[in-house]
Amino acid sequence: MRARFGRALAGGLLAVLAVGGVGGWAAADGQQAVTGPPPGSAAWAADTTLGLRLPEPGRAGAAEVAAFFEELPLAQQRALAVRHPLVVGNLDGAPITLRYFANSLALREERDRQLAVAADGGLPERDRAAARAKADRYAALTGRQLLAFDPRGRGQLAEVFGDLAGAERTAVIVPGADIDLMTVDRASAPYGTPTGMAKALRAQAGDRLAVVAWTGYTTPVKIGLDAATARLARAGAPRLSRFLNGLVPTTGPVTVLCHSYGTALCSLADLGPEQATGLVAIGSPGMDVDRAADLRIPVWVAQRNDEDWIDQVPNVSFLGLGHGADPDDPAFGARPVASTGSHGHSGYFAPGTASLANFAAISLGRTDQVT
Repeated sequence: MRARFGRALAGGLLAVLAVGGVGGWAAADGQQAVTGPPPGSAAWAADTTLGLRLPEPGRAGAAEVAAFFEELPLAQQRALAVRHPLVVGNLDGAPITLRYFANSLALREERDRQLAVAADGGLPERDRAAARAKADRYAALTGRQLLAFDPRGRGQLAEVFGDLAGAERTAVIVPGADIDLMTVDRASAPYGTPTGMAKALRAQAGDRLAVVAWTGYTTPVKIGLDAATARLARAGAPRLSRFLNGLVPTTGPVTVLCHSYGTALCSLADLGPEQATGLVAIGSPGMDVDRAADLRIPVWVAQRNDEDWIDQVPNVSFLGLGHGADPDDPAFGARPVASTGSHGHSGYFAPGTASLANFAAISLGRTDQVT
C-alpha cells in the first residue's frame, strides 16, 4: 500500500510540472475563472422598454431564450442588441445572425473604450500599451462571425467558420492551455490554436461542415496548479453545455473535438446525444471518467505521436492533482484514430496528417472512412 501511495504521490507531483506544457514553474499564473452572466446584465434586467420581462442571462435556458426572440419582430430584436450588445451577443438561444450583429457592436464599443484608455496621458505607459494592444486585437476581429465575445479577464470568444444554418454538419473545437482572446490565432505554429484548427478542419471537410472555434472558458496559463487540476475545467464545463444547447436548434447535434486540457473540460461537460454526435480527444492529459461509456456519446481518441510531450504526463488523480484516465489506453474503450504524419502536441490538425483526415470524416458522419 505504501508503494502505491508513493507512486501516486510522485505521479501527482509530476503532473503539476508537466500537464501545462513546456517552461518553468508558474504558480503565480493562477487564473480567476470568468463565470456568471456577461457584462451589462444589470442594465438588461432593468430594461422595461418592451414592456416584457427579458430572459435572465446565465439562468434562462436556451429554449426559453429562443422562444422569447421568436415572439419579437426583427426591429425589436435589433434594438435590444443595440442597447445591450454584450448580453445579446452571449445569450445562448438567441438567433445566430442577431448574435453576430450584437458582437460586432460590442467589439466596436470595446475598441473605442480601449483607445480612450490608450490616449489617457495620466496612466502609466504599461497600461496604455496594453490598451493599444487590445484595441488592435478588437479591430482585427471586426467583420468575423463571432457567436460569443466577452472582454472580461483575458477575453473569450467563439468564432464560426462557414454557414451554421446551411451546413449539413457542425464541429466545435475546444482548446487547451494558454489560449485566450489574444492568442486564438497566430502566424507561427497556427495548428496549435483554435482558429488554425478550425480553418484546417473546414478546408479538409469542405463546405458541408461548419466549424466553431470555442474559447469560451478561462484556460490555464503555463505550468502550474491550474493546468494540473480540473478547477478551471469544472468552471468552464457548464459554459460549454449552455453554448451547445443554444447552438443545436440551428445545427443539430455537433461533433466536439477537444484538445489537451480541453479534453478534461469536455469530460466534465453535460454532453448527451441531444448535444453531440461524438467527442474526439486529442493530446489528452486525462479525462475525469473511468471509461468512454460513461460519457454517453461515442468517443474517439487520436493516437499520440512519438513527439507529443503529453505522453510523459502520468494519468493519475490524487489529492485533486492530475486528470485521471488516459483515453488513449485501450482499456478506456475509446475508438482509436490514426494520427500518422502529425508531429508534437500541436500538430494533429496539420494538413496532410491522417489525424486531420479522420477528424473531418468523423465530423461529417463518415465514420466508416476513419482509419
